[in-house]
Amino acid sequence: MTALMGPEHHSLLFYKEVPGSRAVRCGYEVSWNGTALMGILNITPDSFSDGGRIEDADCALSCVHAMSASGALIVDVGGESTRPGAQPVPEVEEAKRVLPVIERLAAETEVLISIDTSKPRVAREALRLGAHLVNDVTGLKNPQMIEVCAEAGVPAVAMHMQGNPHSMQQNPRYHDVVGEVESFLLTQAESALASGLPSVLIDPGLGFGKTIEHNLTLLRELRRLSRFDYPVLVGGSRKRMIEQWAGRSEPSNRDFGSVALHLFAASKGAAMVRVHDVAGHAQAFNVWEVLRG
Repeated sequence: MTALMGPEHHSLLFYKEVPGSRAVRCGYEVSWNGTALMGILNITPDSFSDGGRIEDADCALSCVHAMSASGALIVDVGGESTRPGAQPVPEVEEAKRVLPVIERLAAETEVLISIDTSKPRVAREALRLGAHLVNDVTGLKNPQMIEVCAEAGVPAVAMHMQGNPHSMQQNPRYHDVVGEVESFLLTQAESALASGLPSVLIDPGLGFGKTIEHNLTLLRELRRLSRFDYPVLVGGSRKRMIEQWAGRSEPSNRDFGSVALHLFAASKGAAMVRVHDVAGHAQAFNVWEVLRG
């Protein structure tokens, strides 16, 4: 497994064998040290950074081979943009976008595949065709999504989001952003485990119903989340906060800032970071690991 930086040991449990796993007493475990990389594969025409880049399954397969070779532990496949202001995508259309790609990736790669969806029926079909875990931006609030993951014996990512993508950035407010995000994520993770999921990652949801200051506070206080038993996933890649902090208006020009943000998150205990530029992150993380001894 990819081990990029830091001494922290992390693992995910599955109830079925998956690429890179080893048999343990209660299932199959994928483990790594430090901070692993989740590569982003958007099968969407309207994502904020790379919408329309992946045109077909051949293109997706080529991108995933490159991500895997560069060090991605997981590739996250999504068919619905969740950028601020995004409109919902019909279930049939989302399934049409992602299912053929997931089936092809499962047949021709050895990378772990995550389905990035909030729709239980899309998740169920994706898992049937070979996906290995679910990334749910709505934080597993739909009981049907928990049922789907439990039935398949796979982990899930529970992310925090205030509101929904269409309206989440209109006026996000918190009394205590760290405490509220922590409480929500721990509640959802504990509920998911009690319902039969083998393991859960938690994601504070940078940019999902949060101001720039909320994001900054969550990053600076990330140790509060990483002290629990749940691996913490952080996704700040190319997001608007980097435009604010680095003066880069074009999302594709924010990779250097993304690396800096994710190195900081790793230093605060992040188990995994979700990124567009896998090769750049892997290079930066590996050098920093050597420099830190």
